[in-house]
Amino acid sequence: MLALTELGQRLRQERESKGLSLEDLQKLTKIQKRYLLGIEEGNYEVMPGKFYVRAFIKQYCEAIGLDTDAIFEEYKSDIPSTQTEDMPQQLSRVRSRKEIPQHTKGVSKAYDYLPTVLVVAGVVVVGIIIWVIAQNIVSDKNKEQANQEAPNSEVQQSNTQEETNETTAKNDNSNSEDEQSAADKKEQEKEKAEKEKAAKEKAEKEKAEKEKAGKEKKDSGKQEYKEVQKTGRSATYALSGTDAFNLEVTSTQADTWLDVKNGKGNAFFSSILKKGETKEFDLTKETEARVNIGYSPGVELKVNGKAVDLPFDSSKQVRQVVTIQYQPAEAQ
Repeated sequence: MLALTELGQRLRQERESKGLSLEDLQKLTKIQKRYLLGIEEGNYEVMPGKFYVRAFIKQYCEAIGLDTDAIFEEYKSDIPSTQTEDMPQQLSRVRSRKEIPQHTKGVSKAYDYLPTVLVVAGVVVVGIIIWVIAQNIVSDKNKEQANQEAPNSEVQQSNTQEETNETTAKNDNSNSEDEQSAADKKEQEKEKAEKEKAAKEKAEKEKAEKEKAGKEKKDSGKQEYKEVQKTGRSATYALSGTDAFNLEVTSTQADTWLDVKNGKGNAFFSSILKKGETKEFDLTKETEARVNIGYSPGVELKVNGKAVDLPFDSSKQVRQVVTIQYQPAEAQ
């Protein structure tokens, strides 16, 4: 294993103080674990290119809450400067006349006959054009003669067609008005039904909210949340005087590792809690819950909708473990 650089030691200590493993950091930064290990060991040769080193170090620092500019200035001797890599020169595709294969000389002879071929093709094309024009002239004369012989018939057909169109238009307008009236009535009935449904849903929602607010107020009035024990980074609390045990955990400043288990060690959640995300847990059926917070700054806890303080100062104790022992009111 390579000896750690001063920068690598600083980053590893900061990561471990936040309770993060390399796998957790890989999830946060999307950087492969072997590159993160290379940064900690100062083994930049494993990187895909030297220009990735500074970018990966910057993402590492941001993930664990360090000032990137300060780190780059303090450990600039450990961080390689960006270097541009030489681009391969393009090979010339031009070949000299001497490199042209000898078998292509025969092709040049065919070009000697090209003018004759072009002249013959031009004569054929001109002949086809003249024939097409002549056919169009004959067709136009025949159409003109047919029109002169039957003008009256066309006028009569035109008048009859106009009368038919007027009758059809009247019938279409009448049918259209009936259809529009039916459509309007159907639309009005639909709007009325939607309004009634919305009013009913609103009333049910308001009723449910009032019942929930009344229950929370009742529970919070007699609920007790007392500290039982503190040691190291762990603390134990007793929750009593309530028939509900609902826990909310919110991270407001940064992503953090969150692990919530019951007294038997069964996990309800064990993953990254992203910044701005809230997780809710109904633990009413449990007698004990253990909450392991990897990065506590900005983490808020609520028990049955009531905010409770973390046991330790987050600036001094980044990782904190809170155990809550629950005794329902009806069992007391």
